Amino acid sequence: MRILIVDDEEIKRVSLVDTLRGGNHDAVASSSGTEALEILGRDRFEVVVTDLRMPGIDGMDLLKEIKDGGFAGPDVIIMTAYGSIPMAVEAMKIGAFDFITKPFRNEELFPLLDRIKAKRTTACESTSVDAEVDRNERAKRIVGNSPSICGVRKMVQVCARSNATILLTGETGTGKDLLANSIHELSYRRSAPFVKINCAALAPHLIESELFGHEKGAFTGADQAKKGRFEATEGGTIYLDDVDDIPLEQQIKLLRVIEERVIDRVGAATPTKVDVRIIAATKKNLVLEVEKDKFRSDLYYRLNVLRINLAPLRERLDDLPDLVRYLLDRISEGRGYDLDDRAMELLITHSWPGNVRELANTLERAYLVGGGNITAKLLSGGIIDAEPCGGGFKGTVLNAERVLLQQALREANGNKSAAARSLSMKLSTFRDKLAKHNLS
Repeated sequence: MRILIVDDEEIKRVSLVDTLRGGNHDAVASSSGTEALEILGRDRFEVVVTDLRMPGIDGMDLLKEIKDGGFAGPDVIIMTAYGSIPMAVEAMKIGAFDFITKPFRNEELFPLLDRIKAKRTTACESTSVDAEVDRNERAKRIVGNSPSICGVRKMVQVCARSNATILLTGETGTGKDLLANSIHELSYRRSAPFVKINCAALAPHLIESELFGHEKGAFTGADQAKKGRFEATEGGTIYLDDVDDIPLEQQIKLLRVIEERVIDRVGAATPTKVDVRIIAATKKNLVLEVEKDKFRSDLYYRLNVLRINLAPLRERLDDLPDLVRYLLDRISEGRGYDLDDRAMELLITHSWPGNVRELANTLERAYLVGGGNITAKLLSGGIIDAEPCGGGFKGTVLNAERVLLQQALREANGNKSAAARSLSMKLSTFRDKLAKHNLS
């Protein structure tokens, strides 16, 4: 392929051109965004690999010019330092193919170029009607229209297009498993394995063998060689749930997989190369775990390249009606159901400490007990778990405030002035509280 390298750092620029030419690519170098635009104006390229931070026209400006101008649509790969990853993510949102984090070995570009070549030479899978419908159906599983869930949906699209490591954070039951699976199914790795590992369920003395495999005779009981989960995931996505439960002594081995794409089987004399995309998830604050020396800081930084945080359900109750309908449609399997208005109000006022998982279980019980007829009386009769509010006293107060605001708006037919008066509240205060609860 014909490739334009744009970097103001001469050593990196020249070495990349040499490596790419050695890989049978036609590579040309440019030392600035301004010069790159001049070259693009008179010549045709399939790929532009550009540094993000440069004097004058930087990588982001160059990307915008390429996407808005008449440069025959080259794919753009962004080179960025770790501290500029948020900008690289923004670049992907406006059309960059992917990004690669400095420092990197020049050969790491080849898999990205292979993906671009495959995208360009296959029968345009990305534009086929069937593929687009399939992707839309998968995206619909991320239910809701609150600001937080809309942000999640955008990040899923970015993650699906990239090969970077992903960290999913959020409380238990917020949907991290579903998100990891959706990212895999939307990615170019979708036809390869998706392997989930519950790190909390692995015995500490077996975790190395489970993840990386072992050779025959490596330890007592190792009667034959065994592939680990990483080798079993070759070409696909490995999902490390509760990654914080991996013991410190094994974290260094996971770090090596991320940095060098090799694993060491227990008892093996030589490492084994692997091509695996890693998605990790945690319900803990890993920054605090690092401060307590329970998690390696270098591993945290390597995992925290693309990050998606899933807000608890109590903080995005706007999504609850859509979630209820989606879950009941799935639970009823097309047999139909009836949910009265008072039941919905009761669902909205609950704090949902178990998040979406608790909501799904609650609706399934109610559907089965009520024979498809879900009423407030049925829910208040013990179907909803009588658990304390996940946010404590503050969470209870916030939930009560939100319910009052919603009821006032409903009774005033959406008239904010009338709703504010019914609560003996200044209109400006009422508007501020609506904004706080994402009800405006």
